[in-house]
Amino acid sequence: MKPLIQKLPVTTESSFVARTYKTPHFEVPWHQHDVYELILITAGNGLCFIGNYVGEFDEGDVFFLGKNLPHTFQKSAADLTTSAIVVQFKEDFFYSLFSELHESLGIRELFKNSFKGLKVSKLCQKKLLPLIKDLEFQKGFDRIITLLSCLNMLSKYDNHKMLSTKLEIVPNQKETERIEKVFQYSIANYEHDISLSTIADIAGMTAPAFCNYFKKRTKKTYVSFLNEIRIGAACQKLIATDKNVLKICFESGFNTVANFNSQFLKIKGVTPLVYRKSYRKIGA
Repeated sequence: MKPLIQKLPVTTESSFVARTYKTPHFEVPWHQHDVYELILITAGNGLCFIGNYVGEFDEGDVFFLGKNLPHTFQKSAADLTTSAIVVQFKEDFFYSLFSELHESLGIRELFKNSFKGLKVSKLCQKKLLPLIKDLEFQKGFDRIITLLSCLNMLSKYDNHKMLSTKLEIVPNQKETERIEKVFQYSIANYEHDISLSTIADIAGMTAPAFCNYFKKRTKKTYVSFLNEIRIGAACQKLIATDKNVLKICFESGFNTVANFNSQFLKIKGVTPLVYRKSYRKIGA
């Protein structure tokens, strides 16, 4: 499975890119870069797919992704405006200057961990937010100092969430299109029953072949992947609406409350009600 390769649009006047991407330019397919990427979500919410991780993103979230880590961010509703400040830089931006310095040990460890994708801790997010916003408009050496400050800030926290495990990457455009079809169909239809025969047809394979293919590429079963999408969608409904758990259960594609609660606890580590209460306590 090899996603779309995107090239870094660096100019002769800059060594890295910092810019806002807003709907419809925020919405991109499953892709990867040969660069590191620092992402601040400035509007909207939805599901993120990073390597073989599936989870939610919301306004204010910050992600740090290593080079060649496939990912996509899919908004929660078609009419929702979503945007992010995206900072992209090549490996030699840092390593050519500081790779041998003892003082940069923490940042080297940060880069190592970024290959799994990092969702930045809440406390660090708050401190990074003004720095990342400044990066888009700074010029000259000030922008270099600010980016290094961001990396230094990231390296000082050890409670970022590591997201993905290693994927098998196959350099084949047909594989790219196949997995993108599977992702998009699953996101668009998670509320309904999706049989293995149906999703296998989408991938152009028999059901047994698809099961082996998906497990080999993503290190998880398709059923597990689909449940993660459904639980992610349920989390958004629990936070953003006052709908009861029963209604959210069925709207998220589950046939029984027992299975919904079981999968929610397995993926999130808490029950739906505890999850809702914890978020409302944070926002109070």
